[in-house]
Amino acid sequence: MNFKDQIDKSRLPEHVAIIMDGNGRWAKQRGRLRTFGHSSGVKSVRETAEGAAEIGVKYLTLYAFSTENWKRPRSEVNALMTLLVKTLNKEIKTLHDNNIRLLAIGDLKSLPDNTYKELQYAIRETAHHNKMAMVLALSYSSRWEIVNAAKIIAEKVQKGELSPDDINNDLFSSYLTTANIPDPELLIRTSGEYRISNFLLWQIAYAEFYFTPKLWPDFRREDLFEAIVDFQKRERRFGKTSEQIVSK
Repeated sequence: MNFKDQIDKSRLPEHVAIIMDGNGRWAKQRGRLRTFGHSSGVKSVRETAEGAAEIGVKYLTLYAFSTENWKRPRSEVNALMTLLVKTLNKEIKTLHDNNIRLLAIGDLKSLPDNTYKELQYAIRETAHHNKMAMVLALSYSSRWEIVNAAKIIAEKVQKGELSPDDINNDLFSSYLTTANIPDPELLIRTSGEYRISNFLLWQIAYAEFYFTPKLWPDFRREDLFEAIVDFQKRERRFGKTSEQIVSK
């Protein structure tokens, strides 16, 4: 029996987030430049998005480019931005065919002008789709996001638009870039690394983590299904005891 057939569709994670790691190492193993790994990873994005939509996942967030990635060699950054534009142009048909809406989170205004314009175009073109939302985290870092939200709230308090007593988890969440997106229930990281890498730190407070040694360009929909089967075997207690969960 394959992993897809083992999935309980009534217990799917509504939101799956993925740290797509290992492109550079995958290319290096083949004696190629890192950019070859990034371009090869596009197929994995397509496979994973189609697989997630196929089984009924509602949100899929992909960590595509962090604020720390700006520190990489300029040639690699430029290649990544060019690849992003080409991919957005090419994959709009895939999004249409699978009824997938594109969203983006992060410091998007820091992207090059042409990249930002193509991203916004793809977001507008797919805004009417409602089977699944694919969220690209671009120029994103969780610490940046949290500090940015704190600044906005502080300014509102200073102006008298908010009282300190108004600040709670829900209000703080509403000033994050993920304000209208449910928190991930499952976080997947490829390449065998066991790090969060400054990704959705606030939002993954109760997420289940799944680590796979596969490098991102080798990740396919069956790997996604395997992660979801593993997720469904876990007991999610949210601070309660097992007995409390069973007696609900």
